[in-house]
Amino acid sequence: MSELKSTGKPFDISKGEVWEAYLKVKANQGAAGVDGCTIEEFEKDLRGNLYKIWNRMSSGSYFPPPVKGVGIPKSHGDEVRLLGVPTVSDRIAQTVVAKHLEKRVEPLFHADSFGYRPGRSALDAVSACRQRCWKKKWAIDLDIAKFFDSVRWDLVMKAVESHTDAAWVILYVKRWLAAPVLMPNGTLQQRDCGTPQGNAT
Repeated sequence: MSELKSTGKPFDISKGEVWEAYLKVKANQGAAGVDGCTIEEFEKDLRGNLYKIWNRMSSGSYFPPPVKGVGIPKSHGDEVRLLGVPTVSDRIAQTVVAKHLEKRVEPLFHADSFGYRPGRSALDAVSACRQRCWKKKWAIDLDIAKFFDSVRWDLVMKAVESHTDAAWVILYVKRWLAAPVLMPNGTLQQRDCGTPQGNAT
């Protein structure tokens, strides 16, 4: 908490930002996290739940719950990809931060970047590849093995801090990176690198 006392002021997050984040999360649907709360259950006290998120985020007292780890079999071999499923509340909070960062970084991305970007999909990437196949006789297919499992937090934070000086964004990204994962076997896994696929951060 000492990291918050130095500011002496609540963070500048509007209720409208939380509302817009909720609408986006609702549109995406998604499974319940560790608390078992679905979108429908969250909406039973929508006003109170959204107020709680806004109040905690704007005061600096928002701490993410563990992420629910769900094993998804890969299409080849016996390997399993671990997806992280945040709670509905946490997805809304993450979306508030993601929207803040998106405004700043979206104009900087390369025109041929498709992953995790608004208004773009894997099918758009396939379409671009298809058009290029008529122009070139070669293609490069690259994948960074276990990237999400091993990405260094210091590099993530360096990238975040180079695009915003909003203390609340930096604070919450750090907390999300460090949030433990509730594994499918019921154990709580602490981490010191990587981020579960499925998070907004």
